[in-house]
Amino acid sequence: MPLTSRLSGVRGLLVDLEGTLYEAGRPVPGADRALEALSERGLPYCFVTNTTSRPRSKLVAELAAMGIHCEAGRIFTAPRAAREYLLARSMTRCHLMVASSVLEDFAGIEHAEGSPDAVVVGDIGEGFSYSRMNQAFRFLLDGASFVTLARNRYYRAADGLVLDQGPFVAALEYASGREAMLVGKPSPEFFRPALDFLGVPARAAAVVGDDLEVDIEGGQALGLRGILVRTGKFRQDDFSRSPVRPDAVIDSFAGIAEVF
Repeated sequence: MPLTSRLSGVRGLLVDLEGTLYEAGRPVPGADRALEALSERGLPYCFVTNTTSRPRSKLVAELAAMGIHCEAGRIFTAPRAAREYLLARSMTRCHLMVASSVLEDFAGIEHAEGSPDAVVVGDIGEGFSYSRMNQAFRFLLDGASFVTLARNRYYRAADGLVLDQGPFVAALEYASGREAMLVGKPSPEFFRPALDFLGVPARAAAVVGDDLEVDIEGGQALGLRGILVRTGKFRQDDFSRSPVRPDAVIDSFAGIAEVF
């Protein structure tokens, strides 16, 4: 089926950041011009990311340094989704295993070192020490709810692929016998607020990303179309083995306007 047919009716885009719009802090060549082309065509977009090591204010500044200007409200992050999830359930005392800079995105949630309502896991990099993991494990055994911002297995850093938070969440699940509630991609609870911002239903939107499972499969499960880019964590071997079939595959985000 021609790409134009598979993407017909798309009236809004959810665009991943790391690996799609930029790689290891450097913009994908032509990404800024591609965004301008989308704006000229009147195709709205917003950014969706499982980045949990930096707050939205930092992401806005980083994008601006790359020549991409946007408001914080246009960026939908896993910490933002987690905050809404926790407050909606009156869980305001939580053990936040997140980067200190991200705490600003948890306004209204108190970090608790004892008897927390929930354990919330984000990307703390080398902060995933034995002592911190064991403390979280004990809170879970004592009955704290278990929330994870993402399940990503790895991502591309400046020096190559590195472990993301997913493997550490899996370890806590295995040890505690508890399954974590996912609030980041590919959870529907993450995609829905972004779709509300765009003002289009899932069937009229597409997600653009470099992760077959988190971006493409997650979006398609909610009814979105999926556009895979061959940048970031894309691997041809993974793509060939995967049962997930994107609605379109492009070399990089620079070519996004060409498929509409």
